[in-house]
Amino acid sequence: MRALLPIGWLALTLTCRLFAADDYTPGPDSKTQPGVTKGEITKYTFDESKIFPGTTRDYWVYVPQQYDAAKPACVMVFQDGIQYNAPVVFDNLIAKKEIPVIIGVFVQPGRVKARETNALDRFNRSYEYDGLGENYARFLVEELLPVVAKKYNLSTNANDRAIAGASSGAIAAFTAAWERPDAFRRVFSSIGTYVGLRGGNIYPTLIRKTEPKPLRIFLQDGTGDLNIYGGNWHLANEEMLSALEFAGYEVNHVWGDGAHNGKHATAIFPDALRWLWLEYPAPIKAGNGSKQPLTEILIPGEGWQVASAGHYFVNKLTANSAGEIFFSDRSSIGKVGLDGKQSLFAQAKSSLGGMMFGPDRRLYAFQSEAVQIVAYDVNSNETVIADNVQCRDLAVTHGNEIYFTDPSNHKVWFIDANRQKRVVDQFINSPSGVQLTPDQSWLLVSDADGQFVYSFQILPDGSLTNRQRYFYLHLEDGSTQSGAGAMTVDTQGRLYVATEMGVQICDQAGRVQCILSAPHRSEIPAIAFGGANVDELYLACGDTIYKRKTKAKGVLSFQDPIKPPTPRL
Repeated sequence: MRALLPIGWLALTLTCRLFAADDYTPGPDSKTQPGVTKGEITKYTFDESKIFPGTTRDYWVYVPQQYDAAKPACVMVFQDGIQYNAPVVFDNLIAKKEIPVIIGVFVQPGRVKARETNALDRFNRSYEYDGLGENYARFLVEELLPVVAKKYNLSTNANDRAIAGASSGAIAAFTAAWERPDAFRRVFSSIGTYVGLRGGNIYPTLIRKTEPKPLRIFLQDGTGDLNIYGGNWHLANEEMLSALEFAGYEVNHVWGDGAHNGKHATAIFPDALRWLWLEYPAPIKAGNGSKQPLTEILIPGEGWQVASAGHYFVNKLTANSAGEIFFSDRSSIGKVGLDGKQSLFAQAKSSLGGMMFGPDRRLYAFQSEAVQIVAYDVNSNETVIADNVQCRDLAVTHGNEIYFTDPSNHKVWFIDANRQKRVVDQFINSPSGVQLTPDQSWLLVSDADGQFVYSFQILPDGSLTNRQRYFYLHLEDGSTQSGAGAMTVDTQGRLYVATEMGVQICDQAGRVQCILSAPHRSEIPAIAFGGANVDELYLACGDTIYKRKTKAKGVLSFQDPIKPPTPRL
């Protein structure tokens, strides 16, 4: 397909300013043209959803005359059924080879039918469309599109897939692409409901903080759009545009003076479609020109790489002074050397919990069934440090003292250099990860059941004081807890927290500046800096350990404390 220039945008913008509200008229590309063959539209019903149980919905499939069953076709999904005169626009633009061959799937929201004639159906539109999270994307990817694919050869390449919608259908389209950029990468959003109905107002913040995803987004809205209890639609769309530009997305927009309807979107849809598929099949890029704080941490072109795979479940990660990574997999402690080779370091008597090196070069670890904290020397010889303890995570100071968390009993413990243990806090609901700041004057404890990481000042005898819910974390939609667990820090004093949402990176003032998504959807039980220069960030995701080279440099708490730069307040 020939490369297209984004023609007409200046004229389109000027025209929009001249129109009175709701006076938009579709152009020739939105009308049936002589000599252009029409695609086939077939109606179906889907009532077998397990993700939205009990729902039934109609959907239509548009297939252009140019479709060749021997070749995977591009796909574009529309919410709320057929909109924007889309089948006619497809006919015209495919015929002119201005967009690829696209199969359109037009889906109605689900409803659960009432059991009696004097009762109402349950209408799922707001629930499915306005709600954040992955459910609607999963419905499309796992349930509906596989049914369509039984009859038509649909491409599974995300670069070949687009999604569109108006109002609540628009935020549903964006959410599907945001949650599943492996399934959808081109989004047409008209009069989008990015307001406080079911949490959509959080998107501009998340976009500014989260590592950019390979998406191309076209936004349409009008100054006459809704301004009601949930928010101001036009201001919300402007916030979305500003956030997407800030984060370096491929984004375009047209604002008009129309109301909350489809007239303006229908008029501009052909040009928007051309832009969405501009230079196809070239892949969509992410983060070009980003102004995010993440640019201070991530190296362009450096993504996640597999460091070790095929394990049962990697529970903990830690690095020694050389930067080699040690990990626990049930009762085994493995090592990933600087050369990438993997070896067995020790075989424990039971499954392992918290794990970290000390200044004596020994690896301290918790054995869960043995209820002991033990230390392994360089030859893997084991010494018991503490008996009859419960430990989720532990941190070793440069003075060879140990802090560890005991979520079952809501306690944080301290073991001094003489190996005497005592409780130093018992007021966190589920203390999980534990980490020292780079200067080792503060102890940080994550609360898996809450939204905060606690900060404590460390007294000379190891006691804790001035407890504060200091680091504010974002929550996954619908979740009442962050799932915060393992943590690590860098030389700038940034705190990296493994959470349900991904790795949330906080500045010293306790604010989340960045969010790194996990390489794949999985719990992140462990995180650590390692590598020869301690500039590689390691994550455990299920059976795999990933690494990523960064501009940051980690701090190993068993080494001498360092004072990070003063934070911006």
